[in-house]
Amino acid sequence: MSSLEVGAEYGPSSWIEVDQGRIDAFADATGDHQWIHVDPERAKAGPFGTTIGHGYLTLSLLPAMSYEVVPRGAGGMAVNYGLDRVRFPAPVPSGSRLRGTFRVDRVDESDWGFQATMTATVEREGGDKPVCVAELVFRYYT
Repeated sequence: MSSLEVGAEYGPSSWIEVDQGRIDAFADATGDHQWIHVDPERAKAGPFGTTIGHGYLTLSLLPAMSYEVVPRGAGGMAVNYGLDRVRFPAPVPSGSRLRGTFRVDRVDESDWGFQATMTATVEREGGDKPVCVAELVFRYYT
């Protein structure tokens, strides 16, 4: 039985810093070395005036944020089942601090546990709009 209720909101999580070291490590892990992410000198003249974190880097922080604030269910384990929609409305300049909130949109019970669909919103400290809004689907096995 689910410990999550539709409409419940969790968070915000703690702040996570996205510094140049984290951006470079993500670029190395994924092979995405586009200059807007890894070349601070060239990025100064670019559209954001500095390097920015990869959108997928921001997305990859969602599990850590959710683990901190979303209840884990009635024992068992949770797995990321997928995404229904993802948007990156604003950039993440190097040195930004991010945190996430999660709203439960749907819960479907099953004989193996339950599946929860949530809207995750990631904000940047001092930003005026979210840097990521994503519909996440987690499966909780009991």
